[in-house]
Amino acid sequence: MRVIIAAAGTAGHINPGIAIANKIKQEESNSKIVFIGTTRGLENDLVPKAGYELKTINAYGLSKKLSIDNLKKMYKTLKGYGEAKKIIQEFKPDIVIGTGGYICGATISAAHSLKIPTMLHESNAFPGKAVKMLAKKTDTILVSFEDAIPRMPKARNVIYTGTPVKIKKQTYSEQEKNRILKEIGLNQTKPIVIVSGGSQGAQKINEAIVEIIKNKWNKNYQMIWAAGPKQFDGIKESLENLSININHIEGMKIMPYIYNMEEIMNVADMAIGRAGAMTVTEIANLGKPAILVPLPNVSHNHQLYNAKVLEKIGAAKIILNEELTGEKLNNQIEEIITDKSTMQKMGENALKVSNHMVEDKIYQEIKKLVN
Repeated sequence: MRVIIAAAGTAGHINPGIAIANKIKQEESNSKIVFIGTTRGLENDLVPKAGYELKTINAYGLSKKLSIDNLKKMYKTLKGYGEAKKIIQEFKPDIVIGTGGYICGATISAAHSLKIPTMLHESNAFPGKAVKMLAKKTDTILVSFEDAIPRMPKARNVIYTGTPVKIKKQTYSEQEKNRILKEIGLNQTKPIVIVSGGSQGAQKINEAIVEIIKNKWNKNYQMIWAAGPKQFDGIKESLENLSININHIEGMKIMPYIYNMEEIMNVADMAIGRAGAMTVTEIANLGKPAILVPLPNVSHNHQLYNAKVLEKIGAAKIILNEELTGEKLNNQIEEIITDKSTMQKMGENALKVSNHMVEDKIYQEIKKLVN
């Protein structure tokens, strides 16, 4: 099989593309797969590391605002359509797949004009502008959440498959749990809360956690906190100004980044974080109660819609970014963590929207189009 995958910008767009490529390679080892991206996004790091060739084109997100800068971006994006068309004509793919972001506009449109089968994967509960714009042209659109289906009434064919994620549900023995927690200086005497604002951290969440530490509110729970590589040193300095050593806070492990995230997520009792599609999917698949703080000012406020997928079934509580304080967050943690029946019920509810064998479902849809 010959496949082109358009994926650019954030890990939330690129990682599903890589997961799809890996599945195709697993099933058909002689497949040829090329990625199309830009020169600016994380694809320049993630795609080559995954072992795939990356070809770049001009593509930009466009706003309705009339300005010289926007007109320049519009011209470059139109140029990108021609660049994508040339790559497709030279590579001769059996299918072109997009995993979200403005890169899909030029690539899927070019493939459609050349009568090559097209597929889009939408990770968010509220579809992005690019996916909505391409709905009529695309042969099949795959979605992470069923909530997205009625939001694409003009789509030809929408299939609920879920999003491929790295973190899977694991069952550990008590001995293994103890080992994992001991390595980071915690234990099983109190519930474990994992806090992560994504790979770069989330400033508002970080400020709330600092407030919790300052007031020593975390008496009934332990916390593993991934503060983000760019924010870690600033947090360390802020705590030092309060005469608090970042490495010696009772019931608290703070680090820039969690490298064994699968282990930590599985042994944790509750999760706190943003509401990106992959985060919400992982929480659901692991069956963890959660407190979600959706990132504001993103396209169509899609993180809020992602969070509502879990909130409406009683699996998560939402605190809006502008309303988040250390006190409010601590009170919400206490309300959940001190009631075992609530914890259990929220976890069970989360599993109701979990979706397994995602890669298999996606591969089957690819085969249908190619054949």
